[in-house]
Amino acid sequence: MIIENGDIVWSKAGHDKGGFFVVIKSDERFCWISNGRSRKLEAPKKKNRIHLSATNKKIDLRTIKNNCHLRKALSDFNS
Repeated sequence: MIIENGDIVWSKAGHDKGGFFVVIKSDERFCWISNGRSRKLEAPKKKNRIHLSATNKKIDLRTIKNNCHLRKALSDFNS
């Protein structure tokens, strides 16, 4: 599955393994991910695509105004 901006992804490796994140920005090799808590929108984590697993869910990034909105959007996944 191709990972694009706004996709909800699951981290397969690293210190954030097992967490759900939203892809804020992406290129051919890396994605910048954020969850609004440990990784804020202002400072997303640069992560290699091979360490991410795509879900079939997507968030419209235009509706995410701040970290609180992002945490609320991911709350269904992190419960």
